[in-house]
Parts: sequence; C-alpha cells; structure tokens
Amino acid sequence: MKTYPLESMTIDEAKELQFKLIDIITDVFKGSEVLALGDLGVVRGLNKPTYTLKVEKVIAKLFNAEAAILLRGAGTGAIRWGLMSFLKPGDRVLLHDAPIYPTTEVTLSSMGFEPIFADFNDTSKIKEVLLENPDVKGAIVQYTRQKIEDSYTMDQVISTIKTLRPELPVLTDDNYAAMKVRKIGVELGADLSAFSSFKLLGPEGVGILVGNKENIDKIAALNYSGGSQVQGHEAMEVIRGLIYAPVSLAISAGVSEELVNRLNSGELKGVKKAFIANAQSKVLLVQLEEEIAEEVIKAAEAFGAAPNPVGAESRYEFVPMFYRVSGTFKAADKALEKTMVRINPMRSGADTVIKILKKSIDCAKNNSI
Repeated sequence: MKTYPLESMTIDEAKELQFKLIDIITDVFKGSEVLALGDLGVVRGLNKPTYTLKVEKVIAKLFNAEAAILLRGAGTGAIRWGLMSFLKPGDRVLLHDAPIYPTTEVTLSSMGFEPIFADFNDTSKIKEVLLENPDVKGAIVQYTRQKIEDSYTMDQVISTIKTLRPELPVLTDDNYAAMKVRKIGVELGADLSAFSSFKLLGPEGVGILVGNKENIDKIAALNYSGGSQVQGHEAMEVIRGLIYAPVSLAISAGVSEELVNRLNSGELKGVKKAFIANAQSKVLLVQLEEEIAEEVIKAAEAFGAAPNPVGAESRYEFVPMFYRVSGTFKAADKALEKTMVRINPMRSGADTVIKILKKSIDCAKNNSI
C-alpha cells in the first residue's frame, strides 16, 4: 500500500500564517473591537452584523480572495451554497471517480445534480471526460483523499480544467486541508473554496466560503433573512479559532510523522505497517498484523482515547482519537475495516499514542476488553 498525503506547512510556515492573520486583523478592526464579543442582527445597509462583515473581510484577505462569507451548515452548508451560486437542478457536475463524501452526495442528489466522473489522478482523463461532456456546468474538487491511492494535486486538477474550459466554475472542498496546506483552492485558480470553521477551532455549524465576489454576493442575497445570518459573536469565535489553528495543526502533523517512523521501525509488536494519509483529515493509518481493528478501537477508549470524532480536530478534541477507517476509504476497500485503525494524535504527543496503542493491542489479543 502506498499513500500520497498532502504536504503540511512546517511549524515556521504556520507561525507566519498566524502572524499574517493578526496583521490583517489590525488593518480591519480597531483595538477596542477586538476586545468585544460582536454585534447582533441585520444592520441597515449591510443586512448582517458589522462584526460578521469585518471577519469576512479578514478571511478574504487571508486567502487572497475577492470575497468571503460565513454561512450556516458548516462545511456542508458552504459547499451547498457554493454550488447553488452557479448550478441549477439537473445540471451535470464533474467529480473525481471515487466514493463521494457522504454529505456532498446528499447535496448532489437532493439538488438534482448529475455527477460526471473522471479520474483526477490522470489529467488526460479529465480532458477526455470534459471533451466528451461539453454540457458539464461545474466541477467539485475535494482537496483531501477519497481513495488511499489518490495522488492528484489540486493545482494540476484546477489548471487542467481551466485550461480546457476557462469559463467552467470550480468549487474546491477544502475541509481538512485549509490552514494545513500552503494554498487552498481559490489560491490555485478555483472560483470558490468551502470549508468548516468547526474543524479550525471555531464554533459549531459555521461554514466558510471564499472566492469570486459575484458568486459570494449572490449567496449573500439568497441568505437575506435574519435567522440565516452568522452573528457577530460567532464570527469573532471563527477568527479566534483561525488564529490558533495553523500552528496547532502543524504540531499534530509533526507528531504523525514521528509516529509513522517509530512504528515502521518495529517499536511496537502487532503493527504491520503505518502510513500517513488524508482520510479525510491528515491521520495515521495503522495496519495491524491480525484482524483485530474493531477490538483495538474498543479497548483504546478505556485507555483515554476518543472513540469517535466531534468535528474532526474541533476545539473539543484534544486526546488522541482511535477510530475506524473513513467511509470513503472503506467503500474503496472493505477489507481495511478489520485490519486498520485510524489514529489522529489531536493535541497529544507520540508517546501517549504509542502507550494507548500498545495497551489496546495487548487487550485485543488477550480478549481482555
């Protein structure tokens, strides 16, 4: 098995992104405003809280985009609204030939979009499918991996699409990638990038969409009601999360790299191989020598590991998570469920993860769970 994980920012690069964000905040906010929780309601002339608008301006500048908007519905909501800004029911949309992320699949089916598949790992296939389907009205490119063997790069996929069809709107799903990678989709030529603030230490249920002003303005007009607005205090929580997310995520990526090296050196009996993969968040995949993955996951919870995600790297998740392989990976290879454990270190160090993994393997082998 070979994986192609996304290249994470180094800690030094993550620090620079944090510093950039703070610098932008000082250009948009007064000092006294930073110390306030934010306003409420639909302010006349803005139809949203003033603090929400300011946070949106900061986020747009951070990602070098024309505009940004905070939306209800987390990353799923951001993707849904992004698609609504350029697609109509019945339109055909280009996707990677792989299991579709479940919530994205719900959006496609419920909104009546027809998926057209191409293997994004092969740019010639993208060209072939687009030439054979000139009526495709848009494209969705998921930044993180849908199959273990996925190796495509976001810039190559976007460039291939835009070279052949410059007018074709491209939306990138940057969930589990934003604030980890050096550039998100819109910075690589996409029209819109969507992701969740909850995965970036922000509040539950708030999605972020950045990109072309024309699309963002259309979405803002559709979200005219007061109940649709992200309130000022929520917007301030979004920005506070974004400040601390990059360094925290870079540290976690470094821990995963340490773990894969230690486990593959034979430090722990019962482990056949360890990999780093984006499944969907960047995690450690541990292949066990025996078909005891389910038992190991169950035992790990007793030793302090989180048994399931909350928002996948949300502010509530700090102990390591031992979990089944992702649904999209499992759909691609069902055998992985019995032999593989997905581990996200979250805020822990490598020693803690290895301690829990050793105890859990021992329990599973001895049937002492």
